[in-house]
Amino acid sequence: MASTDLSFGSIPPFYREVYEKICSPTCGNVEREVFKSLLVKSQLSSSILSQIWELVDSKTGYLTRSGLYKGLALVAFAQQGKQPSDKLLENSESQELPVPVLGDLTEVTLLAQRLHRGNNPAKLNLTYTDICNLDSIEVNLVPEKKGIFLKHVEYQVTSKRFNSVVCRRYNDFVSLHELLLARFPYRLIPKLPPKKMVGANSQFLEERRRSLLRFLTLIARHPVVNKDPILHFFLTYAGEETQHKIREVFRRVLDEFATSELSSRAKELVPPETLTEFANSRDQIRVILLGITRLKNIADCLAIRTHTYSVDMEELGTQLNTLACEPHGTSSWVTGGSTLWEDLKKGFHVISKEFNILSSKALQQAVREETIICERLNFLLDILVAHRVLCERHERGVSADHQRALSSMLSLKKRQFTGAIRGTNADTVEYLENKMIAQESVIANVELRNCFSLHCLHMETQLVHAHLELLASVLQSLVSVQIRGHTELTEVWKSIDSTIAKCFPGKSAHGVL
Repeated sequence: MASTDLSFGSIPPFYREVYEKICSPTCGNVEREVFKSLLVKSQLSSSILSQIWELVDSKTGYLTRSGLYKGLALVAFAQQGKQPSDKLLENSESQELPVPVLGDLTEVTLLAQRLHRGNNPAKLNLTYTDICNLDSIEVNLVPEKKGIFLKHVEYQVTSKRFNSVVCRRYNDFVSLHELLLARFPYRLIPKLPPKKMVGANSQFLEERRRSLLRFLTLIARHPVVNKDPILHFFLTYAGEETQHKIREVFRRVLDEFATSELSSRAKELVPPETLTEFANSRDQIRVILLGITRLKNIADCLAIRTHTYSVDMEELGTQLNTLACEPHGTSSWVTGGSTLWEDLKKGFHVISKEFNILSSKALQQAVREETIICERLNFLLDILVAHRVLCERHERGVSADHQRALSSMLSLKKRQFTGAIRGTNADTVEYLENKMIAQESVIANVELRNCFSLHCLHMETQLVHAHLELLASVLQSLVSVQIRGHTELTEVWKSIDSTIAKCFPGKSAHGVL
């Protein structure tokens, strides 16, 4: 979709009236459902409405003020019998845009109000299913490209939401991570996996791929971060040198506090008991993090044991096959020229194949335990650790800044009080007063930032708890994976038992020593 910036000088008052009626009071955007309801009021054909929607849809679930104005202009042009297109707007830059006929907007306004009431800025109002529906990300290794000196590992990144497929290198992820930390200092930004310069084997690359997938999935499903142009650029830019281009485009972008419409209302969003609640929720999540870390360790041990079991069964089959291939015939030293050993060798050859099947089934079980259990626990750990880091960032950042600002003001007041007792000249008094006025402004700004940071922490804590729904699913998967694995292994063992009975009829001791 082409981008068309609308000049506010050419906007009719009607456009602003519609915007004021249906925009969100918290973020200033127009919800998709509200705009679609508005389109229906135009009484245009469904095919024309679909064209207009395609031209204004930002793929974010909402429209900005500019997007709404563009939509209204296209509706008005369509009502004049013109085919909706970006060209129409480009040709109308020097004149006032036409006014659409929409009739009574009461129903549209009521719909907007209902949606806004459900969009309480202090409540997440999202289930884990809702979060998962925000986007689906894939990160896959692509074949290595050999440079002059080094091999460059690339990842194919797919976003369902943007219907995009792009190639990215590890340093591209680093640039994204650093920009997001600067843009969203008060949000959950998971850590990146470490960079390994040399000797990166296939196991390391696979672990890093999984970690990058978890990182990008959490970012793409974050209800605030996922709307930011930085992420959109990363998931859709198809040019060269992504790591440098993304820094160039977004190097001057302000942080969330400086651009959010909630910043000025931050004190309203933080109730008096917030500090106590912050401490309690932080301790609770610390306990949860510790518990899930231990669960993850147990799951890792389970997968390792199953993998070792697979290796052992493969070795058992190999040794039986080695015995089956023993080259010596029946020796004259064998009493009565018995053919027992030759019969056993034939049985070993058949049974060795069964143990190879057993090994293969066990390996499949180990992979299920790693991907279905361990990896999803890793996903939970990533967001829990990100919350811990966010709390630390809050205390080292705005909370500490607030304390320093208050301490500085206290120092100025002490100097003023001491000067009043001793008697100081007018210049010194004026200097101290100016310093205190400036410091009051600093304190006010830092207080707002501190409150905004606490509000964000409140929202991020809700986001963590929404993800905890995944733990129940992991436990259910653990049970089903174990049932499936043990059932498959039992079936193979039964087959081995049957094979032994056929290969060694009347010769097996059946456990008798």
